[in-house]
Amino acid sequence: MDERPFKVEPGSKIKLKKFDTGGQDIFKNDEKAGLKQLKKHRKEIDRLQEILYASHQRRLLIVLQAMDTAGKDGTIRTVFKGVNPQGVKVASFKAPSSIELDHDYLWRIHQKTPAKGEIVVFNRSHYEDVLVVRVHQLVTDEVWQRRFKHINEFEQMLADEGTTILKFFLHIDLDTQRKRLLERIDIPEKHWKFDPNDLAERKRWPDYTTAYEEVLSETSTSWAPWYIIPSDHNWVRNLAVAGIINQTLAGMDLKYPTPVENIEQYRSELG
Repeated sequence: MDERPFKVEPGSKIKLKKFDTGGQDIFKNDEKAGLKQLKKHRKEIDRLQEILYASHQRRLLIVLQAMDTAGKDGTIRTVFKGVNPQGVKVASFKAPSSIELDHDYLWRIHQKTPAKGEIVVFNRSHYEDVLVVRVHQLVTDEVWQRRFKHINEFEQMLADEGTTILKFFLHIDLDTQRKRLLERIDIPEKHWKFDPNDLAERKRWPDYTTAYEEVLSETSTSWAPWYIIPSDHNWVRNLAVAGIINQTLAGMDLKYPTPVENIEQYRSELG
């Protein structure tokens, strides 16, 4: 899996209009072959997740951020299909509660980070505190700007303590969002997904684009890189994310723990 088309190199200044939201050409416009490869990635992720859990040494944190309708839920559901849920957790971060607001903005985040042997997926994350709060002017510019440094240092601490971090921005265009919002109106089974507030947020698309560009520019680091994933087509999005996760797990050089000494001697006790 070549991650280079997606990875944001540290120090890059990102303009999202330069990044394709389709991405089919990266996989030779071959959806059939792509879905076959996705199946292989999922099987390998399942195998490696078991070793990660058994070895109880490393941790993997996956951060998903996106505009509305880009497919965070669908990515999680598809990429981790068949993976043992015992070792994978999903944390979603909505508007903070009154108790959470009484603490610093990273307090609720740190509680959900992975323990040894775990994969944790953040469906939205601490980045809401430099995105939503900025776009809606809930804090001053000075406050959200200094949070970039906080976040980089927080993620470095996690990395230093054994957490591998992957951050994915699921990149769609405005027309794709329109089509997906219309589906939520036109298809009865999707009515539950529709929220009128999504239309108000859609009007802020330029503001969110600017905010995301700065996030991607300021917080893609060697210890916690961002990947911009073309997400107009679900199969492209899922294949890219699964491939990077699979490659990352494989690069951890995971091994099962040392078995009980002279394990064969216990065979006789089982008859």
